[in-house]
Amino acid sequence: MLRTMRTEPAITTVVFDYGGVLTTPGRTAVESWARAEGIRSESFSAVLREWVGRNAPDDTPIHLLETGELSLAEFDGMLAERLLRVDGRRVVAEGLLARLFSFMEPDEEMMRLVTALRDSGTRTGLLSNSWGNSYPWQRLGPLFDQAIVSGEVGLRKPDPRIYHLALRRLDTPPERTLFVDDVRANIAAAEEIGMHTILHQDAKRTRTRLTELIPDLDAPDPQE
Repeated sequence: MLRTMRTEPAITTVVFDYGGVLTTPGRTAVESWARAEGIRSESFSAVLREWVGRNAPDDTPIHLLETGELSLAEFDGMLAERLLRVDGRRVVAEGLLARLFSFMEPDEEMMRLVTALRDSGTRTGLLSNSWGNSYPWQRLGPLFDQAIVSGEVGLRKPDPRIYHLALRRLDTPPERTLFVDDVRANIAAAEEIGMHTILHQDAKRTRTRLTELIPDLDAPDPQE
């Protein structure tokens, strides 16, 4: 008697994070911003550890900003109070995060990868924790079947509810869905509900893993 081989369901949908995945790496953007602003980078790192670190409570200013419960202007003021400049002067609060996001450029190789997925017939989604930033929807809109932004839905990664919301809107089961993010906690939460995942490090490695998981994908090599 022949035994049938069990195979994993084919991946039909890929969901991407935005900042740090489809853009300049977050660390690179922050370093450029800190130099331009004359900010001591260790002061920003200290804020991140307190507000989004592993032991951070659920109601830090960053969490409230991401869920839309804190306005961008309020957050800019709170962050500016915590940052230190090299020259000892006060950090200008107005437009602080907007200046940070001005250093976050699209990753063209990743944009081409999303386009290749679309061309292969794979559905695509965007799932992003927003820091009150604007998104280039004129360019992003045609690339995604659905876009879920934390501040618009009142939920943030890694809350499982935002992943389930994305799955419902994309009408896809977790076992047929792949999630790409550059934050380990967000990846772990997606895996817990049964999604496939890729921890994004750079376009080349993500492309290689995607072509392993989606054999029909004809993605351009970033080195070509």
